[in-house]
Amino acid sequence: MSRRPTRRFADGGNIPFVSALHHKTRSSPLLSVGLVVVGAFLIIGYLYSGSGGSSSDKEAVSKLEGGVSCTLEVHKALPILKKAYGDSMRKVLHVGPDTCSVVSKLLKEEDTEAWGVEPYDLDEADSNCKSLVRKGIVRLADIKFPLPYRAKSFSLVIVSEALDYLSPKYLNRTLPELARVSAEGFVVFSGYPGQHRAKVVELSKFGRPAKLRSSSWWIRYFVQTSLEENEAAAKKFEQAASKRSYKPACQVFHLKSYH
Repeated sequence: MSRRPTRRFADGGNIPFVSALHHKTRSSPLLSVGLVVVGAFLIIGYLYSGSGGSSSDKEAVSKLEGGVSCTLEVHKALPILKKAYGDSMRKVLHVGPDTCSVVSKLLKEEDTEAWGVEPYDLDEADSNCKSLVRKGIVRLADIKFPLPYRAKSFSLVIVSEALDYLSPKYLNRTLPELARVSAEGFVVFSGYPGQHRAKVVELSKFGRPAKLRSSSWWIRYFVQTSLEENEAAAKKFEQAASKRSYKPACQVFHLKSYH
């Protein structure tokens, strides 16, 4: 989904369009208001265009689009995941839209290697993301087919949002793949039923609206595909989240790898 970065502006006096309007003229109030609006849109459009931005920036845009992003939720949850998984965070694969932002953040962590799989498109990728792709750190891959990695290539796999757009037919293929390439488990971030997603953005990028399923549906599905809950990691995650007063905006499932 097309998310573009935004930034907070300083006081209006720092924006040329605004300060110019305070010049002592007898211009029409409607004209002044119109110029302010046009100026604001021009500045925002300029800042949005291809600069990458921080996770907090993207969160603001997500709210403007009216949707909930589980990939943005991964950004918030990373400190909690580190507490829960410890050394298992040393070699991480992220799978999901906007994976470049997650991989970039993980690479800033000490003693952490990170890779990413973007399931949809990289048409609006910024220079940092393009660099990650050139280096082979981030790949564009259809997750309905086998992932381009050997078994147990990563200590931990984190998948966000991508599974919400797959039918059970393709989940049957993708979930075992996530378990196959992970050595010490994988974590699923999925939307809650009833969460609002921007339908126009969804259809333009994913081709279909998200299918937001209940936790009971997911649990039954995990059992059917012989995936077990990683109870130890789930407990540590809950304890760390409680200490930080963190409440995920998405469902979080902790699962064991295949052995």
